[in-house]
Amino acid sequence: RPLLPVATLVALVGAVSPALAAGPLSMTTRMMVEKRATATDGSTRMTLVPATEAVPGDRITVVVGYRNTGAVPIGNLVLANPIPSNVAYRAAAAGSTAPDVSIDGKTFGALGDLRVRTPDGATRPATAGDVTHVRWRLSSPVTAGQGGEFAFQAVLK
Repeated sequence: RPLLPVATLVALVGAVSPALAAGPLSMTTRMMVEKRATATDGSTRMTLVPATEAVPGDRITVVVGYRNTGAVPIGNLVLANPIPSNVAYRAAAAGSTAPDVSIDGKTFGALGDLRVRTPDGATRPATAGDVTHVRWRLSSPVTAGQGGEFAFQAVLK
């Protein structure tokens, strides 16, 4: 399996765009990969570590950070993130707010509410593998100096 340097993977995830930002906004994207760790008692568990390299099949967590670097609150903030073609969306990461998802980059909603048109013109329920974009809407203004993070789980194709 070919190794993919994490810098390439981060670039493929794309920049997160604040669609409705009304002021300065700093954005970051971190890639974490699941690694098996052995405890002193011999048991194993999965941990998240910063990704330095990834191979197809690796489970990754994409962490999107945001911070208001301006002097005034930013209201009606929308953080949208395209899912690159070599990454398969799985779900919101544990402890993170579930994003709205899209299968076309235009219509967003809960995964269970989306439908995919099949080649014969019928439709079927969308699955996590159909997701092309994630989006979070912040219901409260982000005050000056405030920030936070959202995260989603994915698998490298």
